Amino acid sequence: MNFDFKEIDGGVCAPGGFRAAAAATGIKHNGNADMAAILCDHTCPAAAMFTTNKVTAAPVVLSRSNIADGYARGILANSGNANACNQTAADTAQQSLDIIAGATSASPSEFIIASTGVIGQDLPARHFTDGIPEIIRNLSHDGSGDAARAIMTTDTIVKEFAVEFDLGGVPCRIGAIGKGSGMININLATMLVFITTDVAITPGMLKSALGSSATVTLNQVYIDGDMSTNDTTAILASGNANNKIIESDTEDYNVFCAALTVILTKMSRALARDGEGATKLIECRVTGATSNTVARAIAKTVVGSDLFKAAVFAADANWGRAICAVGYTPGNFPVDDITITLKSRAGEVVVCSHSTQQGYDEQQASTILGEDEITVAIDMGDGNGKGAAWGCDLTYDYIKINAEYRS
Repeated sequence: MNFDFKEIDGGVCAPGGFRAAAAATGIKHNGNADMAAILCDHTCPAAAMFTTNKVTAAPVVLSRSNIADGYARGILANSGNANACNQTAADTAQQSLDIIAGATSASPSEFIIASTGVIGQDLPARHFTDGIPEIIRNLSHDGSGDAARAIMTTDTIVKEFAVEFDLGGVPCRIGAIGKGSGMININLATMLVFITTDVAITPGMLKSALGSSATVTLNQVYIDGDMSTNDTTAILASGNANNKIIESDTEDYNVFCAALTVILTKMSRALARDGEGATKLIECRVTGATSNTVARAIAKTVVGSDLFKAAVFAADANWGRAICAVGYTPGNFPVDDITITLKSRAGEVVVCSHSTQQGYDEQQASTILGEDEITVAIDMGDGNGKGAAWGCDLTYDYIKINAEYRS
């Protein structure tokens, strides 16, 4: 679908009805901000997705319950500690809900909470007792950037986006912040991604929109094959735009989904680009597949291949690692007419045609792979299915970062 949208500043505070703030509570030993909140002016439709890891952090358990009715007032998140698999996790998570509810005159069940950081370490409730009142005092329409920085762990860049678009002639906005650098092989969720919109929409349609958009964006990010106990993606809709409320699968709903997909594509690319130790963003675009589902599976398998990721790091056009990954992707599909093209700002080169070697200039291919954004275009030659996935190269620094994560 083609529609007009404009990138704007403001992140999660760009849509009407939202404020955000952050605080340094001492969870992070470096003294940086480590707790953030996003608050809507009123209880509003909300939807969320969570990790599919069977070992689940206490904040995820409580948030799943809180979001079941399709409404929320706000989001509270901390970094530096996952509040998972420790003896006081459930009590601390519940206390954090009680504290923010008391500070906002809301119900504890109206909040989504999230944590990220080291698993299996105690998280004293005093961090929330001290930090939440400060955050609530400092809530601001300019607080999105502070909140985005506060949820970072090994991230090196702030991930904050917003777009504006029209629904029936009414200006509407979507904003997002996120964090994620490692432990990302998600299934309908990601590390932490928080989205706000001022679109008027029912809880059911909001949940549907989040699911469909995440399937082709956040679910297609692959950093290292690990899945966190804490992955959370949540969206709140204030309705302050005063558009005609979206209650069914209408043209307005399709435009809203398209705008949400734009935001989540930007977030997906940012998450992949900032993979731990990464120097290059890898985008795999698959066309000509038997279905969109197959195309997405192939794309994600290719960007998840450690051997291919290492080759991209070395600027080595070892396309055999890519076609090998295509071949071990689950599912039944033909593999005898595959074309692989490597692209970047430095140009493009076909390295495989009809699933066999295609003569090409190795130096040209190396130059193309030397850029910081690489596209691997794979045409399966057997249908109309298409899909994309995003990953990064595998570098020496990935090992260093994770070997020293707790030290």
